Amino acid sequence: MSDQLDFQELTRRAQQGEKQALDRLAELAVTPLRVYVYRLTLQEDLTQEIVQETLLQMVKIIGKLQKTDRFLPWLYGIATNKLRHYYRSEATLRRASANRAEKEPQSSHHREGGLENLLSQELKEIITGAMAGLKTRYRAVLVMRCYDGMTYAEIADSMGTTEFGTRMLFIRAKKALEKQLSRNGLGKGTLLAALALFGKITAPSEAAASQIVVTTATANAGVLAGVATLATGKAALVAVTAGALSVGTVVLDPLGILPDPQNQGQAAIVSSFGAGNNSEDTIEKSWFYMPDGVNGPLIMRSESDTKHNTYKWVVVQDDESNYYYDGQDVHINNHRAWSEKTLRLATDSRAFARFLTKMDSLESPFEPVKVSGREVLVSAIEDEDGAAIHPVVEHRGSVLDEPFFLSDWPADADIVDHRDTMHKRGWTYFEITGQLQGRTVTGHGRIPFVYVAVENNRPYLTLRVGNLAVADTRGGASVSDKKTGQARRFPSGTFFQGLGRPWMGLHTLDCVRRDAAALRIPFETEISADQLSAQVTLAMRDLTLVYTVDLDDDLLTRIDMSQGDKSIGVLEFSYLQDLSNAGAMRTPSVSGGGGTLRRDVTGPVWLEHLARMTFFQD
Repeated sequence: MSDQLDFQELTRRAQQGEKQALDRLAELAVTPLRVYVYRLTLQEDLTQEIVQETLLQMVKIIGKLQKTDRFLPWLYGIATNKLRHYYRSEATLRRASANRAEKEPQSSHHREGGLENLLSQELKEIITGAMAGLKTRYRAVLVMRCYDGMTYAEIADSMGTTEFGTRMLFIRAKKALEKQLSRNGLGKGTLLAALALFGKITAPSEAAASQIVVTTATANAGVLAGVATLATGKAALVAVTAGALSVGTVVLDPLGILPDPQNQGQAAIVSSFGAGNNSEDTIEKSWFYMPDGVNGPLIMRSESDTKHNTYKWVVVQDDESNYYYDGQDVHINNHRAWSEKTLRLATDSRAFARFLTKMDSLESPFEPVKVSGREVLVSAIEDEDGAAIHPVVEHRGSVLDEPFFLSDWPADADIVDHRDTMHKRGWTYFEITGQLQGRTVTGHGRIPFVYVAVENNRPYLTLRVGNLAVADTRGGASVSDKKTGQARRFPSGTFFQGLGRPWMGLHTLDCVRRDAAALRIPFETEISADQLSAQVTLAMRDLTLVYTVDLDDDLLTRIDMSQGDKSIGVLEFSYLQDLSNAGAMRTPSVSGGGGTLRRDVTGPVWLEHLARMTFFQD
């Protein structure tokens, strides 16, 4: 029986609960898995770690594998995702790759040498350095195709993408490798030889190395994919692979949150689409992905290119980082993109859009759409007359792994990481101080900056104003009066509304403005002359709230409260770069466990209740 049939039969039996079959499956899979991961990492200790984590995950979710004949692609997909989360960002990956490129790969206790002893040191360094300089997904598709002999359909299963998208990714991976090789004097004609030599160098034994052959047929991605690449060029590759979304159309950025090419590293104020300032030479494209539905996190890719390929920039705000490619360098920022005008979404209701138009004098370019469910992908498509944009909505998973959502800037682009310590970490603690109606305000909490950090570092908030205690945790929210014993419960997340929630994918500036707009609370926005801070003023009957937002750090720093001309309080927010003194931070308990769950406090209204001390008034 072949290995493939062994895997298929063992998988079927393991899914039926046979422990012996599961043990045998792991035993049979560990060798090809270890070789695959080593070829991606070129680090023995990291390989061992990823292999162990992958096998543990395999044991936990083996029942979810639907195609038992695709066991290895499925297992490789788990390993690739483990690596993706390990590296955390392209910047970390490239720094690690650069360091590894300077060294000969470590010998492996499970490898008998491959061809390492048969090649010159210089040639080994050139080839392994070139492979190490590629993105993880590029190495993954090359390894699965060239050394494991997987079909494009099998690789697509592993990566959660389409077969055509996999072919396109393979072409891009080859081009990136050719560029890496050319830096060391190896021309395009050496690509197949370099691929074969890398496979032999990283083979588990000389016997295995002798069987590795990379042919022209193996490296062929198909006529259609090749024609698409030639027809579009590097700048428009993404648009072709997204053909199901935008065939025969131009996909635009209707939100006005794209960066100014003259302001490198900053997602600066730009005019929104529909305001009459778009260049006729500019082609802009945007995709917006909501993995948990329209009320959940927003993940975005936007790009702008000229029709004559004279300039291109790309913004990718995914579940891990905020990237901006300015045509030369890739900038990783603390902040998400922002605009003087409030961000619009195609999923906004007509009433919501009309209110925003009243606030900032910008008509929404969208024909609104109603969307429900999870894993929502929205693209914006311009009408022939340019008068409106009819969004295209799809429900599809693994969108972040699709070719049109990948960071496709050149492999040799320099990475400039502007993030501070806490943004690199992905989360931090914060403290609240101030005074309100003559009472001292103290509090603290935890805030994730990116979606991927939420699971292990969920947001919470606790606030004390005199006898009043406010708590908001994963398990719920509450307000209690320590003196009278009164307590009321609210849904989790109630007291993060009206504040910044960067893990949701919006800049703090837009969190505040859209929360206000949802309740039809009038607001005004004032951007500082240096574009480093903004103030958003909310008019709530006789109460005025003034939010101060650090635009570069994407953080709320202060809320001033006043009635008429009289100041009644201020809340100041500070954030911890260093966690060494964070031992006192504790998730609060929620009071009023037996009370009725109240849903009548939404958005910034809770701050109005806090300012007036009216939480217990019906």
